[in-house]
Amino acid sequence: MNYIVFDLEWNQCPDGKAFEDPLLPFEIIEIGAIKLDSSKQEIDRFHEFVHPVVYPKLHHTTNEIIHLSASDLETAASFPEVIERFRIWCGSDVVYCTWGNLDLLELQRNLRHYQLPDFLPYPLKYLDIQKIFSLVMEDGKSRRSLEYAADFLGIEKSVPFHEALSDAFYTAKVMAFLDDEKLNMYYSIDYFRCPKNRRQEIYSVFENYSKFVSMAFPSKSALMRDRKVTSTKCYLCEKTAKKKIQWFLSGAKNYSCLAYCEEHGYLKGKIRIKKAEDGSGFFCVKTLKIVDVDRAGDLLERQLTLRERRRQKRHAQDNSF
Repeated sequence: MNYIVFDLEWNQCPDGKAFEDPLLPFEIIEIGAIKLDSSKQEIDRFHEFVHPVVYPKLHHTTNEIIHLSASDLETAASFPEVIERFRIWCGSDVVYCTWGNLDLLELQRNLRHYQLPDFLPYPLKYLDIQKIFSLVMEDGKSRRSLEYAADFLGIEKSVPFHEALSDAFYTAKVMAFLDDEKLNMYYSIDYFRCPKNRRQEIYSVFENYSKFVSMAFPSKSALMRDRKVTSTKCYLCEKTAKKKIQWFLSGAKNYSCLAYCEEHGYLKGKIRIKKAEDGSGFFCVKTLKIVDVDRAGDLLERQLTLRERRRQKRHAQDNSF
């Protein structure tokens, strides 16, 4: 098994959002990658520029951040050519590693735009080194820049940032400070390709929570009527936990609930509804986490607060007529 630590640089429409392709807001113009063996030792490198076609003129932000010259892109190969070489270079039996979750999203959007087969495995489990750095080194919630992490760990800054190969190099250096147990424990799941049916649905148990990724439903209401989506099974004993607070809308796209397992106590549930990239409808990412009595009380208080706000809003609307 090898690690593929990669970074992408991309361009966007220089004429503003109104003129962009909504299915391809960012066009990849550079791919850089470091291949590590199972001991996290570097064994190879990949670096190529990509000739832009959708947005041939560089956006001013791209010009400011990325150190590229016009000639680098003019003489570069097309995306299908470069990505095929990258696919072969990566090989099989690999784990993909990125700084943040955007690179995998934009890679798959570019593959879709060119109608190329997706060489990434399904379900796609990958290592978000930015997230793992936060979980291991800080509070688990902050998302730091790559340069911040390099400074934090005392990594020598021998090459400039905001270049694909350089950023892949620094990400690999940060990985060296993270032990294998933490890397394996805190893997991420990519949601670009949501499950197409029940057999493809994803269920994973992590150190202190479980995650379920549903198939797509034609509407949000149909999704929230599904028994499997709204079930609350304790991930420690696999017994159904009885709901103390039914699922309620706790945000624009989020639902929350509180359940109780006789053996392990309170479980806080959260459902995040997402729109499927292929236009097939809506799917959800459900997490269940054991919480103490205080956290359970906080959720109850939040539900009551939201309920009161909605009551006051309805009352104000009724009085306006």
